[in-house]
Amino acid sequence: MDTSPIIMYSTTWCGDCKRSKSFLNSHGVLYTEINIEEDEKAMAYVQKINDGMNSVPTIVFSDGSILTEPTNEDLEKKVKELGLLH
Repeated sequence: MDTSPIIMYSTTWCGDCKRSKSFLNSHGVLYTEINIEEDEKAMAYVQKINDGMNSVPTIVFSDGSILTEPTNEDLEKKVKELGLLH
């Protein structure tokens, strides 16, 4: 069972996804990545929470909060708030 505190919905071609993954990786923050182009249920979920748009990255945190297409600053603030920044 996956216990990652973060789920990132992404695609392979998304520049913002690559940037967000790079930020999380460089700070040792664990996450699970789900490619919405390979998972229809994940794509439907992303569309549901983003007004019908396939907006990626859509990042869901363990506290239930969601950031869509966050800047590195927004992402840093959230992972610090959750005590995940190493």
